[in-house]
Amino acid sequence: MSKVVKELVRQELVKRFDGMTSMVIVGFTGVGAVATSEIRKRLVSKGIRLTVIKNAIAKQAFETVGLEVAAGLLDGPCAVATGDDTVIEIIRELLEIGKETPKLKVKAAVLEGDAFGPERIKELSAYPTRDEAIMRLMGCVTWPGARLGGCLVGPGRKIAALVKAIEEKHPDDQGQDEGPQQAEDLPSGSPAPPEDAAAQEK
Repeated sequence: MSKVVKELVRQELVKRFDGMTSMVIVGFTGVGAVATSEIRKRLVSKGIRLTVIKNAIAKQAFETVGLEVAAGLLDGPCAVATGDDTVIEIIRELLEIGKETPKLKVKAAVLEGDAFGPERIKELSAYPTRDEAIMRLMGCVTWPGARLGGCLVGPGRKIAALVKAIEEKHPDDQGQDEGPQQAEDLPSGSPAPPEDAAAQEK
C-alpha cells in the first residue's frame, strides 16, 4: 500500500472515529470470506457497522482523535464494531454470533473511554444498558410504594371477605333486632301495651 493510499485510509478512519468514546474490537482470524459477508449482513440489520482495519494505520487514526486507549488494544488482524446501540448490546450480539462462528472473537472494547481487555468482555456484557438501568431504577423507586399499598389494602380485603362469609353463613340472623312489633300487628285478644292500659284507667 502506497503512502498516499495509507494517508487516505487514515483520514477516512479519523472521520469515522472522531468523537467516538466507545467501540468493540473484533478478531476474525480464520473466518472465511463467505462467513464474514454473512456476519456483516447480520450486523448491518442490527445497526452495527464492522470496519476491517490495518493496525498501524488505525493506531495513528485513534491517536489523532484521542483514542490512545483503543490503539493499545489492537493485536493481530482486527475489525472495529460500532453502531447506534450501546457497546454492551454490540458485544452481546457478537457473542451470539461467536457461538455459531467460534473463530470470531471479541478481543477488547472501549466504553466511555475505559478499556476492557478480553478477560473482562463477559463481565461487560452483563452490564445493564441505559434502558435496562432506567427500568431497574424505576422498579426500585416504585416497589416500596407498591408494597406499602399492598400492606394497607390487604387487611381491609381480608376483613371484607370475612364479613361477607359470615353473612352468607347466617342469612336468617338479619333483621332480628328491628325492635318491638307495633300494636296493630299484635294478634287479637293480646293484652294491650302498658301505655294503653294506663289510658283506659283514666
